[in-house]
Amino acid sequence: MPSTITAVRHGQSESNAAFDEAKRSGVSIALDRPDGGVSLSPLGREQATRLGRRLAAEDPPDLVMSSPYLRAVQTWELVAAELDTSPEVRLDARLRDHDMGQWSGMNLAAIRDRFPGEAENLRSRLLAGWRPPGGESLPDVADRLREVLEELRAEHAGRRVLIVAHDSVVLMLKQVIEDVPTDALAELLPVRNASVSIWRGSKAEVFNDVGHLRETSF
Repeated sequence: MPSTITAVRHGQSESNAAFDEAKRSGVSIALDRPDGGVSLSPLGREQATRLGRRLAAEDPPDLVMSSPYLRAVQTWELVAAELDTSPEVRLDARLRDHDMGQWSGMNLAAIRDRFPGEAENLRSRLLAGWRPPGGESLPDVADRLREVLEELRAEHAGRRVLIVAHDSVVLMLKQVIEDVPTDALAELLPVRNASVSIWRGSKAEVFNDVGHLRETSF
């Protein structure tokens, strides 16, 4: 294994902010934009900068693997601005967010409106292998990550690896690395924006930690 695998979720995105506001107001929302092109919100940019300061004070990575989605790339760019080192950087499509297919861009209220009866127990259904129309299940995400981890073991043993990705990726890394039972995964949610999870071997030293965000100004 690499000496450490650190996985971070991107900072708050514009979609995250819109969904949070829709939840507070109790309205349904469907965003008309490609998921891969969603950028960070102002809060997300500050979160990413604070994340970079934390990583600079700990063990800077030797290798960075990032989702190609804009919000993840922007998060890495803001993290990199805080580091004194210049690690190798790779974009890897296997680290993309969970593909919700025809439901992409919809909050839960919108899914309930447009697909009556389909949204109930959505999280447990996705974990159990159910796929939304045109999308993928969370075990599908885990299969992608197994490929990534196999390559890290074969090609990057002993290196400090940083993965910049999404909540679904961080959650399923937890399952794949630690062999966490599927029925225990829901208890680990939500994986927070700009959170830090660190593995040495097959056990997490920290998971979903956001102590570095306590003084955000937003």
